[in-house]
Amino acid sequence: MELSWLEPLYTAVAKVIAWIHAAYSVIIPPDNGLNWALTIITLTVLMRLLIFPLFLKQMRSSKKMQELAPKVQELRKKYKNDKQRMNQEVMKLYQTAGANPLGGCLPVVAQFPIFISVFTVLRAMSEDKALYGMTQELVDSARSAHIFGAPIPATFFTSAHEIEGLGADPIVTKIVLGIFVAVSSATTFLTVRQSVTRSMAQMPDNPMAQQQKILMYISPLFAVFSLNFALGLILYWVTTNLWTLGQQHWFYSRHPMPVVDAKGNVVEPEPKPGLLSKILPSKAAKKPEDAPEPEPEQKIIRQQPTRQPRSKRTGSKKP
Repeated sequence: MELSWLEPLYTAVAKVIAWIHAAYSVIIPPDNGLNWALTIITLTVLMRLLIFPLFLKQMRSSKKMQELAPKVQELRKKYKNDKQRMNQEVMKLYQTAGANPLGGCLPVVAQFPIFISVFTVLRAMSEDKALYGMTQELVDSARSAHIFGAPIPATFFTSAHEIEGLGADPIVTKIVLGIFVAVSSATTFLTVRQSVTRSMAQMPDNPMAQQQKILMYISPLFAVFSLNFALGLILYWVTTNLWTLGQQHWFYSRHPMPVVDAKGNVVEPEPKPGLLSKILPSKAAKKPEDAPEPEPEQKIIRQQPTRQPRSKRTGSKKP
């Protein structure tokens, strides 16, 4: 899938791969599989950091929709017999509050060109083509690198003859690729499940709930198509899924789902303690006995004047 209008992005991705690989080559041999695995993982992390602002925008929009959920339910009950009017009022409510129901698509849309670019560059490497500014030396290094005994450019359907030409065992290669595809499928399911569970808890009467459940259980099947992807691209996909899982967990922990009290007011609960707060408790969580004891106040002793004899008192006369 090569798109001409994305060629500048292909070149940019190839350059970033070359820079990262060169940096790791200082301490790891260039043809080593660990070098290339770290190169792909680092590339993935950099790409996700690049679209992190879009993720925050998506989550903030989702948070607004959670806060508007009680009002949306009221509108659905009020206009349950007029779906057109109900949709108009719901959209009007979203626009007034600045919430975007399609905000969750932004990271996916932004990630798609990056995924296509990584796919195209890795495919060029697997086909022994030095394109998009890559040198033949870099391509040869990628083709000779193995991850757990499987060549990086190999796919599950690569012929045994080609795999042997890459210096690997065909059976070992297919086993490694099968395991990576299974991990890709599992992480895809967990990623979608995490998002769908939050969405269904936020809007229990959502008419799209059933479709979301179906999507949640169908999504792992899409990973089967990755059997035709190079091992390097599957590693990229697994890494981005793990990043998404951790990223969503971090945001959901810091921004719990709002709760509606008996009066119908939206109340935001306290955020759950994160992993660091469990390891390193905050000052507020310390026990009172851990606090230093205050210094005792010094008692002020007032000295009473000594009683003088009558003869020494001022103005007194001797008897």
